[in-house]
Amino acid sequence: MNLEDLQKSLDASARARGVPGAAVAVWTGDELLEAATGVLNVDTGVEATPDSVYQVGSTSKVWTAALVMQLVDEGLVDLDAPVRTYLPEFVLADEEAAKAITVRHLLTHTPGFDGDIFTDTGRGDDCVTIYLGTMKDAPQVTPPGTALAYCNSGYVVLGALVAKLRGAVYEQVLRERLLDPLGCTQAALYPEEAVLFRAAAGHVTPPGGSEQVVSKMWMFPRSLGPAGSIMSLAPRELVRFGRMILAGGVAEDGTRILSEESVRAMITPQFPIPDYPMFSGHWGLGFIIMGLGAGAFGHSGGTPGQSTIWWVAPETGVVAALNANGGNLMGMIEDVLDPIAREAGLEPEPAAVPPADPQPVDTTPYIGRYECSMGRYDFEDDNGFLKVTTTPLGIGADMGGASEVRRFVWRGDHSFICDTAREGMYEVAKFLMDGDRATHLFNTRSLPRV
Repeated sequence: MNLEDLQKSLDASARARGVPGAAVAVWTGDELLEAATGVLNVDTGVEATPDSVYQVGSTSKVWTAALVMQLVDEGLVDLDAPVRTYLPEFVLADEEAAKAITVRHLLTHTPGFDGDIFTDTGRGDDCVTIYLGTMKDAPQVTPPGTALAYCNSGYVVLGALVAKLRGAVYEQVLRERLLDPLGCTQAALYPEEAVLFRAAAGHVTPPGGSEQVVSKMWMFPRSLGPAGSIMSLAPRELVRFGRMILAGGVAEDGTRILSEESVRAMITPQFPIPDYPMFSGHWGLGFIIMGLGAGAFGHSGGTPGQSTIWWVAPETGVVAALNANGGNLMGMIEDVLDPIAREAGLEPEPAAVPPADPQPVDTTPYIGRYECSMGRYDFEDDNGFLKVTTTPLGIGADMGGASEVRRFVWRGDHSFICDTAREGMYEVAKFLMDGDRATHLFNTRSLPRV
């Protein structure tokens, strides 16, 4: 791999996949390779460069996890202690669950409560504290520690824990304890910081439209910051963090960020993930132990019209991060990152596609309504296939989502796959069973049958 080939690959993929702008950074051997292509905003035409910052979304969760593990290193937090040990004000609709949920449950996405509470509690420094108070009505979906379901809300609770124990707002702790010690220069935590950089705008295709336009929502509420709403980075900064993990918790200048014990814990499998495309493997503490083989770990992230993929190959020491501001990210991963992954000794997971000759099955166990705070799925039989009506709720509706009807065909192992792609990706619906009846729809979240 060399810089010229990386640039050519990124340029060609952006053109082919309809990506307005993108940047990639790869650490291999003792060299950082960076490339950028396209524009950051189709309205302004500002050119993307390797220095440009993109919203990295949920990859921020790993940084929040690292802040928690620093507290563990200092003896201030016990992972298996109830959250209420540190946050007595942590309240849920289910009082028994609230008493039982531990810090480890939050880190591994297994607390069981509604994970997509996107309440906007303002832009003040107290927004996370106020958010914590709104969780008193958060419903419990599964008992604590029994099932994995992606939980943004849980990481906000972790952010509140970090802020309280450090006596400072979350963003201040993030900058003082991670960004600055790591030497990150291309990093913004507030919109007023982002405008000092070449900052990417997200691009989306409106319902019924064919052309991508600039998303009118640039960021999720600040209250979701610890889960991924605030941080904008150049991909090199994700690579910098990954290299710190490879070095056992030590930054490039020799500063110790995390203990070796905490690093090992973060990348050790903690809880299995139900088989799901691009989401297979195990959860560690913050990191996903990916289904790429060779102990690879990383995380992905998304905000309105912006996407990030980031992974570390520990056996070969390769770290890669890719940011894009619209278009077919899955195709760009296939074009740009998968060849790098193979060189790094990893095995990229084939994209999920519908069978060429889909066969009808008995859909009776799966028919019904499944719902969470982000959306509702109504499954009906369609001559041995599933007709699915999706209705955005909450933040899904706020982002301009529209109700639609699609067909899903049998994929095997209690899962179905949509027969039409959206931005290069075929959505999969996997059902969690109790005997011969589905109880939950798993699509990285766990939606109960209602």
